Amino acid sequence: VPLVHGLKPQLLLISRIIKFPNTLNMEDTRKAISIAFTKWSDVSPLTFTELTDGNTTADITLGFFTFNHTDCWWSPLHPCFDGLNGELAHAFLPPRGEIHFDNHEFWILGKSRFSWKQGVWLNDLVQVAAHEIGHALGLWHSRDPQALMHPNATYTGQRNIAQDDVWGIQRLYGCVDKKRVCDTWAQLGFCDRRKTFMKKNCPRRCNLCFEPLEMLATPTPPSTNVKVKTVPRGRVVGFRCGTKKPRPRSKVSWYKDGERILTSIPGYIVMKDRDLRIVANEFNEGVYTCRVHRGVGEVSANSWAIRLKPDHPSNS
Repeated sequence: VPLVHGLKPQLLLISRIIKFPNTLNMEDTRKAISIAFTKWSDVSPLTFTELTDGNTTADITLGFFTFNHTDCWWSPLHPCFDGLNGELAHAFLPPRGEIHFDNHEFWILGKSRFSWKQGVWLNDLVQVAAHEIGHALGLWHSRDPQALMHPNATYTGQRNIAQDDVWGIQRLYGCVDKKRVCDTWAQLGFCDRRKTFMKKNCPRRCNLCFEPLEMLATPTPPSTNVKVKTVPRGRVVGFRCGTKKPRPRSKVSWYKDGERILTSIPGYIVMKDRDLRIVANEFNEGVYTCRVHRGVGEVSANSWAIRLKPDHPSNS
């Protein structure tokens, strides 16, 4: 199982809430954040605990902030918040481990709904926190509309882990059987006769942690040219959009799994005009596409599917 940053199964991650919201009391805030973390610990080897003192460094910090917070004024990767409505929260990929929520929003413990009395949206902290925790653990957005990590999950009210989310988190950190009866079920032949059942409850015991790569792959965006590259972990992979320099007034845009890449991400992606470089790891597996536009039309598009070479053959 390829593990990220040398992490081992049953890893304990420490979290800390460094600033609480104005609209929700501390007890309900802690409860909502705990429920959100549990959604990920239930489907992975990860466990989480909260720090309430300031003497130990936390792996993940969470806080509720207003317009200008921490370094948003001078960091192009870290937007400032926009007041009521609009952006609700954002998170940073590992190893930064930070989640920021907009403190102008009205946060509640419960499903999102519109309050006619107050004239504002009441936002489900569990749902938004669970989505942002996924990012803080290394997950990009999913193209599965049923996934918690889909970019529109907040609007659709999706607040539970879907199969695509499970594949993503287990691809990063491995899997672990949650039930003590897995050995007995495996001895009864359930790994073969009840594969779907065992994949859900005992994936490690039956070596069913991952689907084949072709099933894990995100659908490729429409493109005139798709190349598949299987590369070792840690290698820097470069792409160039087209063999010729784009004509004047042409615009190059880059996408990962259909999601627009707006800027470079230190340690992961470097984007400059028609050149893109990535560090091959579990976070960055996927389909990269460059598109050249002129006016309102698309001139050309090219895609590369990046897959990791297995570190070692699995004998389990």
